Amino acid sequence: MRIGRSLRLLAGALTVALTAGCGGARVETGQAATPAPTGAVVRIAVNPWAGYEASTAVLAHLLERKLGYTVKRENLAEQVSWEGFEKGDVDVIVENWGHEDLKKTFIQDRKVAVEAGSTGNKGVIGWYIPGWMVKEYPGITDYRHLNRYAHLFRTSESGGKGQLLFGDPSYVSNENALIRNLGLNLKVVVAGSEAALIESATQAQRQRRPLLFYFWKPHWLFDRIDLARVTLPPHTDGCDADPKKVACDYAELDLDKIVSRRFAETGGRAYQLVRNFSWTNEAQNAVANDITNNGMSPEAAAEKWIKANESVWSSWMPQ
Repeated sequence: MRIGRSLRLLAGALTVALTAGCGGARVETGQAATPAPTGAVVRIAVNPWAGYEASTAVLAHLLERKLGYTVKRENLAEQVSWEGFEKGDVDVIVENWGHEDLKKTFIQDRKVAVEAGSTGNKGVIGWYIPGWMVKEYPGITDYRHLNRYAHLFRTSESGGKGQLLFGDPSYVSNENALIRNLGLNLKVVVAGSEAALIESATQAQRQRRPLLFYFWKPHWLFDRIDLARVTLPPHTDGCDADPKKVACDYAELDLDKIVSRRFAETGGRAYQLVRNFSWTNEAQNAVANDITNNGMSPEAAAEKWIKANESVWSSWMPQ
């Protein structure tokens, strides 16, 4: 009996080894896992900012290396990502920044998507200036004094008004309404990307050049340069309900994940992992910093974090 059982165990082990060597999905040892169904694919939308890419990298690594799924990443703007639920092109949006309008359309009305829980990240959008400007220009962080200092932010693109530098055109934005409703002598100028905002902020700090710009937390940039946030009228429930009448600051958001209804119903262990995924702003910043500033690929940065934080991600794994 013992000899027969040993032979059967040996045969089973050889079968697993041969399967892996012949193109089967690679599943790392260390965390017990049921292999993914043959050919199973998870389609993740990748929105254009570093924190999102960091979260995607970690999730993709775990899906591929621990559960044996194939992950397909699609670089998409936010609106287009949601449309992918209906087309069948997207299974997962990893980080949603409070798009209540899109939730109504795709979750409530069309019923092609569902919420999949918090990412654990706390997100907030705001207006920022280089830290050195605070001492040099008294009161500049109070929006009521911005018109006094608007001339400092003039550029060739702002047409005689102070420039408020914006990022990717697809980002969440109340800027034009805020400028109009608060009576500010400012004009939104679109830089076009997160990278352009970072470069402008870095130069403004290094060259002591005035800059007013749109930015957000979590982000690694706050660990690199000193930035001060401009205080806008405090956010209250419903103050941003009408996009044309917004005259308040952005709310702090509990960032969440959105998945297609089909993925939630049939995604099995992959869906369970996505739903369980939750980490801190500091963790996201660490991975994003490695990708952006330390010359690491998203895969390498994710692997570095995963090796150092098994106690965190092991709790996300499907039981």
